[in-house]
Amino acid sequence: MPKQPPRSLSGKVVVVTGGGRGIGAATAKALVAKGARVAIGDVDVQTAERTAAQLGGGTIARHLDVTDRPAFTAFLDEVEAQFGRLDVLINNAGIMPLVPAEDESDASITRQLELNLHAVIHGTKEAMTRFKRRGDGHIVNIASVAGKGGFPGGATYCATKHAVVGYSEAVRYELRDTGVEVSCVMPGIVNTELASGLKDARLVKKITPEDVAGAIVEALEQPRFDVFVPKSTGYITQFMAIFPRSAREGIARFLKADRVLMDAAHGSERVAYEKRASESTPAAEEAIAAAEEAIAEKAAA
Repeated sequence: MPKQPPRSLSGKVVVVTGGGRGIGAATAKALVAKGARVAIGDVDVQTAERTAAQLGGGTIARHLDVTDRPAFTAFLDEVEAQFGRLDVLINNAGIMPLVPAEDESDASITRQLELNLHAVIHGTKEAMTRFKRRGDGHIVNIASVAGKGGFPGGATYCATKHAVVGYSEAVRYELRDTGVEVSCVMPGIVNTELASGLKDARLVKKITPEDVAGAIVEALEQPRFDVFVPKSTGYITQFMAIFPRSAREGIARFLKADRVLMDAAHGSERVAYEKRASESTPAAEEAIAAAEEAIAEKAAA
């Protein structure tokens, strides 16, 4: 089957959540370079505004806590009102606290479920409703290679990213023949603040936010679902799948993949990031407080 010519992104209206820094900012920059009109939503609005000003091209930035679902919906409404339409939603916002599973607090677990998963589900549903009405649009959900395997030290993070992959796959089936595209992006170790303290594993080196941004742009121009960055991680995932679990785990230990997150979890390099991540979901704090109160009541009973 002949390859289709790339779709033009010129004039397309794209929302990038968590677009103030890292992968989100690099993606916004790559999209502006293609002529897209970009709206950045970020809980750190000052950083987002600086990024938007640097990018130019009519890029806008707004405060957005994606765990505040009514506010997320209102943000998308505002973008449509200002630009006249919405063509692409990139669900990029996410955090990666690292800690052994038995030591992880309920607050950290709730925070990740709300930001890494529930917000992606809400954003996807909003985009589905808007895009299906006119028969086109593209949803891009940022997962991780951690959505294809389990990595000690980041059990809840892996759980959320597995869920994003599975949810995106199911939605893709539901949207068949509607004209709406879905892509699931699965980066390896990206050289951003989120990956502070992470060392390279054998055969898998760190990549840059620009590498991920380039892959996202390619997936928008030539739609596909599985977007591994680098592409070699996709081949490794497929190769590993042919082996029984014991062999896969042995290979992971040989490649030191089982130490990547756990070793970083004990490192001092992540202190600043872990603090910022713990403050990244203001709207989720009520749920976190309720969970902590329930635990305290149970302990006192």
